[in-house]
Amino acid sequence: MTNTVRAEVITIGDEILFGQITDTNTAWIGTELTNIGVRVVRKTSVGDQQDAILQSLQEAHQRADIIIITGGLGPTKDDITKKTLCTYFGVGMVRNEIALALVTGFFEKRGREMTDLNRGQADLPANATYMQNDWGTAPGMWFEHEGRVYVSLPGVPFEMKHLMSNRILPKLTEHFKTPIIKHKMIRTVGIGESFLAERIEAWEDALPDHIKLAYLPSFGGVKLRLTATGDDNALLDQELAEQVAKVMPLIEKNVYGFDSDEIENVVGKLLVEKNLTLSVAESCTGGYVSAQITKVPGSSAYFWGSVVSYSNSVKISQLGVQPETLDQFGAVSEETIRQMAEGVRKTLGTNVGIATSGIAGPGGGTPEKPVGTIWIACATDQRTVTRLLKLGQYRDQNIQLTTMYVLNMLREELINQ
Repeated sequence: MTNTVRAEVITIGDEILFGQITDTNTAWIGTELTNIGVRVVRKTSVGDQQDAILQSLQEAHQRADIIIITGGLGPTKDDITKKTLCTYFGVGMVRNEIALALVTGFFEKRGREMTDLNRGQADLPANATYMQNDWGTAPGMWFEHEGRVYVSLPGVPFEMKHLMSNRILPKLTEHFKTPIIKHKMIRTVGIGESFLAERIEAWEDALPDHIKLAYLPSFGGVKLRLTATGDDNALLDQELAEQVAKVMPLIEKNVYGFDSDEIENVVGKLLVEKNLTLSVAESCTGGYVSAQITKVPGSSAYFWGSVVSYSNSVKISQLGVQPETLDQFGAVSEETIRQMAEGVRKTLGTNVGIATSGIAGPGGGTPEKPVGTIWIACATDQRTVTRLLKLGQYRDQNIQLTTMYVLNMLREELINQ
């Protein structure tokens, strides 16, 4: 098997550490490197301090074959990446005439005056191979040093992605003979990590050495990621498919999708396949269920609308919940959630209605119905199913978990029909 090629990604910028911007670059770079068979071993964020950057570079040199650096390439004094790279490599700065011509053309095309700071964008460390940035003035740079490849890229995401896709990734695949790394994701819902691990323990123990399993807990379930490494793309696909087929009988009831599937996409496809329409009645989730459903392009083909019935008066007037039901059992009850799901289905004229009602918190709980007590329901022309959820104390978590569980209830009912 081909030797593993390791990479480290270093993001530079105080604004990342201060939380002023979200670092999306490292996730994207990690995915793209994995796709060409490079294993990312670490991601590091450092501020705009030369000592910290130098230390990160020295440490990365010990761990990785490829060091990808993003950020700090602008024209202002706080952008110190180029000067720091000169110090690290022990070289001076030289003006690159190709880069200067491109920077000059960039400003001329836009009718803007170019300053000395802008011209400085064409000054590169003497040992750099210039990698042309077609979408901006910050240069891309490639270095080869003591058996390692260093790549410096602008921090602006669309500039970085263009450079990486069109210049860096092709050059990396030429420079290194990398193995193939393939991932297969199994998405589960309604089962905890420890219960899942216990259920599939024998299967996991029997996995071949070149296929690794990772548990990725998420709201309402766990993602199982299989990672296979080898030299034969078709063989790896076949082996991953075989492993999925072996484990599915153990967990099939909890699997809602694979790879990039999200539960709202899965239920949308089922509704389209069965030519069914959906409406939603929400209380404690406050419209979050509907928002997730309408995230899916084309959801207007099956989603007709919702009623956010936060008050009892709206439950009565818009959903047909009986006042005596609310008086006797309360808004958070099986009797009420049943009438909410059936009522929204009738009011909006859809094939299916789902509903949520509960105490999301942090206040409003009682000894009989503490915070996290939530009822969900799904009504079709065949039957209405209900379920009591006993969640935690945190409002946002409760809203997201309830949404996941009611959509999974919908999925199960659609499959059973």
